[in-house]
Amino acid sequence: MKKIGLIGGTGPESTLVYYKELNTRINNKLGGIGFPEIAIESLNLHKALDLVAKKEYDELTDYIGAKIQNLENGGADIIALTAATMHVVFDKLKPAVHKPFISIPVAAAEYAVKKGFKKVGLFGTIFTMEQDYLSGAFVANGIEVCTPCKEDRLIVHDHIANELEYGIVKEESLKELISIIQKMKEEQGIEALILGCTELPLALNDNNCPVPCLDIMEIHIQKLVELSTSA
Repeated sequence: MKKIGLIGGTGPESTLVYYKELNTRINNKLGGIGFPEIAIESLNLHKALDLVAKKEYDELTDYIGAKIQNLENGGADIIALTAATMHVVFDKLKPAVHKPFISIPVAAAEYAVKKGFKKVGLFGTIFTMEQDYLSGAFVANGIEVCTPCKEDRLIVHDHIANELEYGIVKEESLKELISIIQKMKEEQGIEALILGCTELPLALNDNNCPVPCLDIMEIHIQKLVELSTSA
């Protein structure tokens, strides 16, 4: 079994989900006889998001890169970032990573292709919705990606940054998010919605969303399970 190295902390809630789900799924896959070795390097959420907001990508790359080096020095066989937003520097980080570096966008886009989706919506932080480090993987696979209007993007970002990152799910906020999705379905014709932030599944799922959800955290976790247990 391969040792998994995670860059977590952005945010803490989703990092907990990664840790719990990887342990549970891998143990179940192995018939209840083996839990994985997992190392976590936790980022300072506020520092990381501040660097993203200021577009100080070289400093962010150095910050995350040092954490990845710690994971490699600690014997990690697979490396993964547990936050979509941090993938803004994935390509900058990749050349210095000496172990398999598993991308959330690539794993999610491959899954969407298998499902046959041609046009999807995207929710995430304002950085994720307005840049292409997540959507680009879908576009490269022939899938059109739509985002909400500017006003709605700010609403989605606010709910993520000020509520979901802290594990808070407000009923009125959930209704607002669902209303935006319904509008995108009617006006833009989206067939599914990318939950482009690993905190979004705390609020949205296939049971309450007007279209199928592409839960990037779920997809990414399952990819890590498969790789860690492969020969």
